[in-house]
Amino acid sequence: MARIRAARVGEQLKKELSQLLQQELKDPRIGFVTVTSVEMSRDLEHAKVFVSVMGDEEQKKKTLEGLEKAKGFLRSEAGRRLGIRRTPEIVFKIDHSIEHGQHISKLLEEVKRSEPDE
Repeated sequence: MARIRAARVGEQLKKELSQLLQQELKDPRIGFVTVTSVEMSRDLEHAKVFVSVMGDEEQKKKTLEGLEKAKGFLRSEAGRRLGIRRTPEIVFKIDHSIEHGQHISKLLEEVKRSEPDE
């Protein structure tokens, strides 16, 4: 039962954080950011928020710095919107899965182009 609630709260937190990042934050360090997933602990005390950032490594670093700076605001605002008694501690992590998927797609296209036509 705890896993189901953690998944529900995590999904709602993902939705609220996405909305806050798009509409409320005005930090110039935070560029094009997408919240890809949220992993909640069973006790709902901690949340790992995975974000995808478009740009080079420097842009990703600046975005993480901006997110760390805005963590307090994001946590309090998300907690208020979710209406839960205790808002989880948020840790931001870069999600490399989209980049990995793009790399695999590129490799598959190269293989497809190099195959002789039948």
